[in-house]
Amino acid sequence: MDRTAYSLVATDLDGTLLRGDDTVSKRSLAALARVAGAGARHLVVTGRPAPRVRALLDRLGCAGLAVCGQGAQVYDAGAHRMLWSVTLDRELAETALGKIEAEVGQVHAAVDQDGVDGLTLIEPGYLMPHPTLPAVRVERREELWSTPISKVLLRHPDLTDDELAATARAVVGSLATVTMSGPGTVELQPCGITKATGLALAAEHLGLERRRTIAFGDMPNDIPMFQWAAHGVAMDGAHPELKAVADEVTTTNEDDGVAVVLERIFGTS
Repeated sequence: MDRTAYSLVATDLDGTLLRGDDTVSKRSLAALARVAGAGARHLVVTGRPAPRVRALLDRLGCAGLAVCGQGAQVYDAGAHRMLWSVTLDRELAETALGKIEAEVGQVHAAVDQDGVDGLTLIEPGYLMPHPTLPAVRVERREELWSTPISKVLLRHPDLTDDELAATARAVVGSLATVTMSGPGTVELQPCGITKATGLALAAEHLGLERRRTIAFGDMPNDIPMFQWAAHGVAMDGAHPELKAVADEVTTTNEDDGVAVVLERIFGTS
């Protein structure tokens, strides 16, 4: 494959570039260095909010833009500021949550606050799917809505993620966009906002074209990104919905699946 075919490499983090212990392998780091050496750009495109990704960006040597919060944030890591962000209306979020609970019973919720220093707030009963990520527990749900938020995270004690996401999509309508970004991670975000939204904005800012973009992911929230990019690569073990729209499937994140493809495109030395 022609290494000049791609000027933009977009990677999800969890289940894709990151291993299960939240690290990036030496092989993947070397592959990303070759991407940079070829004059292409690497953009992290993640569901994590900007405050929860800063340390990872530092380890990756990313001082430029990153797409965070499922596309609701375009974050400038070098300047530590938001280039662009959109919030989820808290009244709409509360209404959407009520509609979901009317169908499936009580769910446990958390929110990501807006801003470069926003916190993740979790209500009683909510378990963080990534125990390494910090969160602040509140005593009452009302406290979740105390400041502007970028998204709501949902968990159900009995339903699978697919079941909860399907029900949420059926009842929420235009109140919010429903995504599923990983085990135990069903989310409500501003209506119409997806990873593709943020990626398109970041690419435009950088003067890069979608026809020269390759994207990597593992969950249904990566589908819009794959549809926007010229080439979508799903990880082995990715959700079937993503594999169905992928242009190819690589090895798992534990087996350096991103690096495997980047080495083929950009070389190994």
